[in-house]
Formats: sequence, structure tokens, C-alpha cells
Amino acid sequence: MSPPEHAPQSPAALASWLESKYSVTPNGFLPSAEPLAVLPNTYYQPWETLASSLPKLLQNNTFRAHVDAELPVLSTSRLQAEQEWRRAYLILTFATHAYIWGGDKPSEHLPPQITVPLLEVSKHLDLPPAATYAATNLWNFRTTAEGAPFSDLDAIESLVTFTGTPDESWFYAVSVALECEGGNVIPVMISAMNAIPNNDLAACRQNIAALHKLMACIRRVGDILDRMHERCGPDVFYHAIRPFLAGSKNMADAGLPRGVLYDQGDGKGDWLGLRGGSNGQSSLIQFFDIVLGVEHKATENQNSDLKKHEDKELPFHEEVRAYMPGPHRRFLEYVRSLPSIRDFALQPMETDEAIGERDDDDEEEEEDHELMAERGLLRSTFTRATRVLAGLRNKHLQIVARYIILPSRRQQQQVRAGLGQQPGQRNIGLAGVAWREPPQNPVAIPKDDGDGVAGGGQRKRRMSETQLTGTGGTALMPFLKQVRDETVRAGRPDEVEIEA
Repeated sequence: MSPPEHAPQSPAALASWLESKYSVTPNGFLPSAEPLAVLPNTYYQPWETLASSLPKLLQNNTFRAHVDAELPVLSTSRLQAEQEWRRAYLILTFATHAYIWGGDKPSEHLPPQITVPLLEVSKHLDLPPAATYAATNLWNFRTTAEGAPFSDLDAIESLVTFTGTPDESWFYAVSVALECEGGNVIPVMISAMNAIPNNDLAACRQNIAALHKLMACIRRVGDILDRMHERCGPDVFYHAIRPFLAGSKNMADAGLPRGVLYDQGDGKGDWLGLRGGSNGQSSLIQFFDIVLGVEHKATENQNSDLKKHEDKELPFHEEVRAYMPGPHRRFLEYVRSLPSIRDFALQPMETDEAIGERDDDDEEEEEDHELMAERGLLRSTFTRATRVLAGLRNKHLQIVARYIILPSRRQQQQVRAGLGQQPGQRNIGLAGVAWREPPQNPVAIPKDDGDGVAGGGQRKRRMSETQLTGTGGTALMPFLKQVRDETVRAGRPDEVEIEA
């Protein structure tokens, strides 16, 4: 591997370098200015009309008919600034998921009116043609107060939603605000990692200070995440919002055994199976992992529909980097090439006896003892940082339980009691918002005891939780618990199995 590119040392030069080379701004992975709210060229008015009408068309179950009959195939040749390409991507990917999931049954065919421009826009932005985290969050917001920072959750609202509900806008806004919190800590961590080769007292102190700033940042992110419940109801999210965020990969049991045909017209087209948008595609969260040396492994639950004779897929966290904007993906690769804070913090330390046995003068020996003390502090600070990140993941687990596990259980109980909608049925609820059965793929279902029924309430509970998948197509609770445990493990010098 070639040595990492040398980053500028001065804060101003480093900030400029990060933005020009990797699109990492003072707002982190968010743009430096608000995303474009409307495409300036009136040629694209049909797209803008579609975006503004999205909730109503979906509520009336007429979205597909509108696209088929009224939406022309527009050229991307009139898109100019990068902000325009991002706006086009936002509209077209929302239209993609609305078309796939916005009917009584999922559509395995995406028409040329959406496919043709979307493929061109996706290629330009180096992103897959699906509603990624970049579309739903990074490029999908505006501030409601002049001069408000993007971290001000109360001053953020979404530009495009599927449902038109404040719940959906708030759900995306939470991610926008937490992404902005990374803006200040990213250059701090880059500078600290670049200082590691010095292997001296100054490098120790710089990394200790950087880790304290990182922990403060992660705690602020957790505080923002804790506010999810304020304006986003669990049942609204589970029944009205989440179905549209699902991807077309691992969705055979939801009605998409081959994924979706992206029809380019004239008999051309490709079947694509793509993940839905999820916070796993957040470059900030993966940045936290990389700087703390957290390694994630592929899980059996991750790719349960993969046939045994096929090659194994990448671990989830590596795979979803392809769903990040190209510059951000390359930035994470750059960070991975830097000296490891984990290796620096957890390296074996000399003992007092070993220092005393060396033929050093008193001043050198005092410096060695001081360095050893700082190394001890660095190690404990690093371990604490991994636990703070694990704490953030515990918060995420709690949100998943509240917004997915519990609504799913309630729905199953209602169906069994004959009180709720049966799978595949649609009804209207909550101010006319269409409620749907969230598409699920029963991954990693525990084997039964031979009679086809998992025995015992505890076993049934485990089966229910294991069946649930995230919008990215991955088994939820087992995967998230493994990710948390891997985070804790990173703070330890040796591999230690964590009890369930």
C-alpha cells in the first residue's frame, strides 16, 4: 500500500484541503451551504411538480399512473452545478422508491421516465440509483431560520418526503443535525493521526486531547438521537415511512425475487438489487469506527439469501461504502491509510523497572517516566472512547426496539386477533397517510423443533426479532448487537469474547 497523502498541518489549510479533495466541509459530510431547493431551469419543472405532489399521489394511489401517463423522459444535459445534480438525484431516487413501493403490490419494473435520467445522474455522482442516505438526508434539507447552523435540529426541515408528515421530516432532520456535529472533530482526528509516527510525548498528548473531543462529539450525536421521539411517532415511522425506504435487495419474500428491472426503453434494461437507505451509510459513523480501529465482520444474518456455492459478500460496513458519495468513500479510504490510534494507544508499555535498568541520565529517565504515564492515560482514554461509541450504539438499539420491534409485535398481535390489516392489505390512517405492511425478508429464521412451530414464548420472541430486517436489507437486532460488541472489543488489547 502506498503511503497516505500528506495533509496540510495548519487548521485553515487542512479544512480547505478536506473540502476540495473529499467534499468534507466545516459541516462534516453535509454540504457547506444548504442544498438546492428547486432546479433553476424550468425544463425540469415536471420533476419538481412530481416531488411536490409525491405525498398526495401516494395517498391517492395514483403515483404510478401519473408517472406512466404524464412524466416525460428528460435529458440531464441541462444540469450544470453540482448542487443541481444532487437535487435531480434526490427527486429521482424518491420517485424510484415511490414507484416500487407505492402501490398495492411492489413493482418490479421501473419505467424509462425515471430510469434513463436517474442512471445518468447516479453515474455523475458515483452513487447507486436508489434512495441512499445521501439522498434522504445529506442533500434533503433546508433551514427555517436565517443563519441557523445545520446542527440546530429545531431549524431543519426536509425538502422532499414520501408522506408529507412532520414525522418524516423530523426523522431525516435528526440525521442532518447529527452529521453536522462531525464537522469540527474530523480535522482534529486527522491531525492527531498524522502525529502518531512521532511516537513522542507531544503525539500522546495530542491524541489524548483529540479523543476527548471525539467523545464530546459522539455524546452530542447521542443527545440529538435521543430527540427522535419528540416529533416522530413509532407507528407513523413503521407503517407509513419505513416501507418506502426499503431497497430491492434481499426482498424475494416481499415480491421482488429478481430485484427491479431498470427499464431504459427500446428493450434495454438491467435487473438491479440495491439496498435501501439506512444510517449504516453514514460516513460520519464509519469515520468514528475507523479512527477507533473498530473492525466489523460479515454476519450469517447479513446475506441469508446467498446460496452456499456463491462467493461471500463483503461485510455490511464495507459494502455500503458503495452507497456513499464518491468523495466521501475515498475520504474513508484515506483515513484507513493513516497511522492507527488504536495501535498507538494499546501498544505494550515499558515498566518502571525496565526504564530504571537503562543507562540514562536522570533527565532522560524522568522524561521516560512522563512518557509512560502519558501512554497509560492515552490507553485509558482510548478505551473510554470506544465505550462512548458503544453507548451511542446502545441508543440506536433502543430506537430500533421502539420504532421497529415494538410496532412489529403490535401488528402481529392485531393480525392474530383479527383486528389489524392482513399482510398485503392497504388502509388509510393518521390524517390520510397510507399505511402499509412494511416489506420484510425472513432472514436467518431459527429452525423449528420439527413441527413447524418454534416452541416457547422466549423462542417466539427471538424468532420475531431475528426475522426483522432493516431498510438496508440486513437482519436488525443480531446485527446491531454484534456491531456494538465489536465496538467494545476495539478498546481491548486482546480479542476477548463478549458474553451475550
